[in-house]
Formats: sequence, C-alpha cells, structure tokens
Amino acid sequence: MSISKCKVIDLPRVADARGNLTFIEGHNHIPFGIKRVYYLYDVPGGSDRGEHAHRNLHQFIVCMSGSFDVHLDDGQKNKRIHLNRSYFGLYVCPMIWRYLDNFSSGAVCMVLASENYDESDYIRDREVFLKEIATL
Repeated sequence: MSISKCKVIDLPRVADARGNLTFIEGHNHIPFGIKRVYYLYDVPGGSDRGEHAHRNLHQFIVCMSGSFDVHLDDGQKNKRIHLNRSYFGLYVCPMIWRYLDNFSSGAVCMVLASENYDESDYIRDREVFLKEIATL
C-alpha cells in the first residue's frame, strides 16, 4: 500500500443556528463499512498513541475535540496530518505505519474501523512491518 491512498476526507456539514451536525456513512463518505468505533481521550501531555500498522484494517480518524497529529509511513514516504476539526477526518488504508502525538488538552480522537478487533492484524514491531511491506 502507498501513503498516497491515505487522504483527508471532508464530511457533510449541516449548519443550524441551534448547532451544527456532521454525519458519516460507511461505503458513502468513507471507502469501507464500519464494524467498530472507538475513541481516545484523556491522553496525557507528551504521550503518543499508535506505533503500529494493520495488515487488513481500514480506519477513519476524526478529531472530535481539540487537536492532534497523525504520522503516516509506508516504508518509503512519511506524512504528518494535523487534525483539529470534527467535520473532516483521515482515511488510513492497510499496511501503513502510524502514530498519533501532539494531543491538545481535552482532545478526543474517534476511530471508525472496517473490522472488529483482531490482535493478529496488528504489526507492532517496525522492523517486522518493513519486512512485510517489502514483500508486497
């Protein structure tokens, strides 16, 4: 997989004086069906999250509150994306090394995933990731 397949996607926004609304539909706004949703919050200052890749899982990362950075690496290219709005998110395809850092106070990161949790889908060692990516 290539980092060029990872992209920021603008989500629909319904503006209203009573408050705005954004929604996400699998296979419509993002390129996969949603099987799992999880979120990160209360991340201590200076901490990072992630530091892994997925063999098959597709993810869509949204900053619901505050801000944070997502670092992507396909073994050849690196990219950093700053997320700070709840009406756009970052699509991350399989076989991309990622980590999140630079969390602001009160940041909330929501992740939509294409599959249920499966530990065997994780690559947690960067050297193993680089070996696997070289065989694709």
